[in-house]
Amino acid sequence: MHGLIWWILVGIIAGWLTGKIMKGSGYGFLGDLAIGILGAIAGGSIMEHLGFNNSGGLIYTILIATLGAIVLVFLFRLIFVRR
Repeated sequence: MHGLIWWILVGIIAGWLTGKIMKGSGYGFLGDLAIGILGAIAGGSIMEHLGFNNSGGLIYTILIATLGAIVLVFLFRLIFVRR
């Protein structure tokens, strides 16, 4: 249960940061939350495959989650072009 709360907290922060960095992701609060959580998972997986240790604490986790969420928003924008 504690792990789920941790991922939701990191997802909220990463989604909010991604919305600010990417000039509004345009997905709303729940969409930003989902992108943040997915970004945390994607970013953590990428960093693990690159050989980085995932025990960097809260700031490290938020940075990795935000980077993962930025990549996801970028890919979503490439795939689902708004006209």
